[in-house]
Amino acid sequence: MNDQQLKRYSRQIMLPEFDYQGQQDLLNARVLIIGLGGLGSPVALYLAAAGVGTLVLADDDVVDDSNLQRQIIHGEANVGDAKVVSAQQSIVAINSAVEVVALTQRLEGHALSKQVAVADLVVDCCDNLATRLAVNKACLEQATPLVSGAAIRMEGQVMVVDPRHPDMPCYHCLMQFTGPQDSRCSTNGVMAPVVGIVGAVQAMEAIKVIAKLGQPLLGKLLLLDAKTMQWQQFTLPKDATCVSCGGE
Repeated sequence: MNDQQLKRYSRQIMLPEFDYQGQQDLLNARVLIIGLGGLGSPVALYLAAAGVGTLVLADDDVVDDSNLQRQIIHGEANVGDAKVVSAQQSIVAINSAVEVVALTQRLEGHALSKQVAVADLVVDCCDNLATRLAVNKACLEQATPLVSGAAIRMEGQVMVVDPRHPDMPCYHCLMQFTGPQDSRCSTNGVMAPVVGIVGAVQAMEAIKVIAKLGQPLLGKLLLLDAKTMQWQQFTLPKDATCVSCGGE
């Protein structure tokens, strides 16, 4: 870490539980962000500002007028641009030292597994159940930690999956208790700050896992009700019959 980096990240480095090593861990990290919409926007911005060395952005969508209400990484001038290209420009404006890999594609199959395998951590910011389950499975297969988040209407949730702890539940285990959830903002709506709140929590959990800081939400489901601004945290047991991780 050079003198400029020591100055830039000094407010984090001065935290005794984070210190120099925590910052170095971030600088050395490669994080895959899937989805550069409402959740991916604050995740990418905060991880870039915090000093994550390499951010891999994956999204096959383009910026639309209806995105601007909540997807703060994009601006009016970016309407019609690929989201990952728009996001890359915003990230570089905040921290030019971050290496950004922009993938204008929907990661699935071998391509998904390949990117998950070379990542130190994955942040799932997508908006559909099929992708969440596929990302969860890829992370289990490649033993890559996952921070999963979702937001709809005025509600949100975050959980952390770490296959390096085989006694912990995965995202698929959540289905046993909540049933399939595939609601989307485009059909149900969402309040703008809700995705910002949930995305900021995802970014914090990602930093905690990378820097071995505090207690990540392993085996926990964190729920937000923004109407009353109440948080609830539940212990999520591992599902012994889970088709993704139950046999491990």
